[in-house]
Amino acid sequence: MMIRKTLLGLISFLAAMGFTPVTHAQDYPSKLIKLVVPFAPGGGTDIVARILGERLQAKWGQPVIVEHRGGAGGNIGAEAVFRAAPDGYTLLLTPPPPLVINKSLYAKLSYDPDAFVPVSLISASPNVLIVHPNVAAESVQQLIDVARTRLEPLNYASQGNGTTSHLTAEMFKSMAGVRLVHVPYKGTGPAITDLLGGQVDMMFAEISAVVPHIRSGKVRALAVGSDKRNSSLPNVPTVAEAIPGFLSMTSSNIVAPPGTPAAIVNKLSSAIAEIMRQPEVVKRLLDLSAVAIGSTPAELAQSMKMDSERWGTVIRVTGTTLD
Repeated sequence: MMIRKTLLGLISFLAAMGFTPVTHAQDYPSKLIKLVVPFAPGGGTDIVARILGERLQAKWGQPVIVEHRGGAGGNIGAEAVFRAAPDGYTLLLTPPPPLVINKSLYAKLSYDPDAFVPVSLISASPNVLIVHPNVAAESVQQLIDVARTRLEPLNYASQGNGTTSHLTAEMFKSMAGVRLVHVPYKGTGPAITDLLGGQVDMMFAEISAVVPHIRSGKVRALAVGSDKRNSSLPNVPTVAEAIPGFLSMTSSNIVAPPGTPAAIVNKLSSAIAEIMRQPEVVKRLLDLSAVAIGSTPAELAQSMKMDSERWGTVIRVTGTTLD
């Protein structure tokens, strides 16, 4: 009798402390899920988040919302998720910076990027080099020539300090040997708006966010950052054709707060993989020049490790710092 009371007391204590991962995983999800995107609306990650949110909501019958918490190169949104309850109801859906880049750029972060629990690499796409039509360049080499001969340096927009668009442009500066001035924004949307208006000259942007503007002639695409030409822009060369070794890709990834139970993570990952295999989702992403993936947690962890090494090298070579 005493043993039974002791066990019941221990179970009640663990339940009060939140140690019920099996039950939670079985019941999950039973309420609203929040996908936090740590950048302003309008970018490729935002579009992917909304597609995924729609499908998860349809699958599970629970509301899924996309919440934008931009600022500080993605650090504000990342910290919010880092400190959220590890119950699968608040997730970070983000491009690489908060997970693999910012730890090399900032002397101190208010969260530990390596402590997030990987869930899924959702999709991937190349960055594309675009210029305003007023820039007298039809190719990468012509852009380099313009940048070298202008009295005033060309300026470039980015999604914000430390983003892949920022580091890609810094890599371009270093490899091409040109002067460029950085103009950071709080996300892809605001950056593209000013590029369309001619307030900035050029940008390395997520291809999914700018293909419509390229096709309409509002901006000019000079090259894509992938190792091969992109099927959405088959006549646009790669940057590597002019600058050998140049590579710039971005991705949309989901991670959970530290301590999220493996059962919940695996349930999420499996659902996302299933959604990313749906023909209509594959087509919608292809129309955005992105490739649907839907990886396992282990595959995302490996991808993050490789991205960390690649962008860490760019940061060291270019001497880019933010603090």
